[in-house]
Amino acid sequence: MTRLRSIVAALLTASTLAPAPPLRVQLAARSFQPGELVVVTIAGARSDAAAISVKAFGREVTPYVGDDGVWRALVGIDLDAKPGTYSIAVGAGDEQVTRELRVRPKAFPTRRLKVDPDFVTPPPSALEQIERDAKLLEATWRSSAPQRLWSSPFVAPVDEPANSAFGTRSIFNGQPRNAHGGADFPSATGTPIHAPNAGTVLVARDLYYAGNTVIIDHGLGVFSMLAHLSAFDVHEGDFVKRSDVVGRVGATGRVTGPHLHWALRVNGSRVDPLSALALLGTP
Repeated sequence: MTRLRSIVAALLTASTLAPAPPLRVQLAARSFQPGELVVVTIAGARSDAAAISVKAFGREVTPYVGDDGVWRALVGIDLDAKPGTYSIAVGAGDEQVTRELRVRPKAFPTRRLKVDPDFVTPPPSALEQIERDAKLLEATWRSSAPQRLWSSPFVAPVDEPANSAFGTRSIFNGQPRNAHGGADFPSATGTPIHAPNAGTVLVARDLYYAGNTVIIDHGLGVFSMLAHLSAFDVHEGDFVKRSDVVGRVGATGRVTGPHLHWALRVNGSRVDPLSALALLGTP
């Protein structure tokens, strides 16, 4: 019996003194280029959730535990990110790991479109709304829930495939404008639009350039913007589940015809929503 107790004590001591596994950080993306989503996977963390930190592109990113018990963080490479080497720093307790993220250049195409002249050179009567819209969007991007509001894979908001490349440089009526910050899905007017994932509706109103727009906060700095709607099926403040109908396809705002514009923001970065479907969608 004495010998058995000694063996048990030795095993307990060895277990207590055994070092924790080292912190391991992996980066996954379709490509490491502007406009892409990067999923940071963290394994071997020695601390609890409150002590895990992630920093990328000068921003603090809140990690989360998936249903599989694995820690992850979502990092966006902004549409205007310059090629070069950046660092993603992950900390857990006293341990710090840094991974290099090399952003490669990407050439975006150019598109030339004819639209209502008022959406290229707005009349004085529209300037107040344009300024109000800009302030609303700026405040919205700072209003994300501190926790993850989704648990299921992301889904496309309509069945039709996207036909307009994210990041396309747009020339409206001969005048250069901002790059295209989303993916366009050509659909018939009235087609139901489904929430890409669960979240809170922060915006459901008419915006000058985007037309009737719904913005869903998925939590942790992730937002879906669904624009050019013909009708709303939700109100600001509503909580929606994945695939809930939030509105109908239309042709409001600066458009050339009916379609859905889906834009995705991840911790302040504009990313191609199709990259989210590739990395966070149904396998």
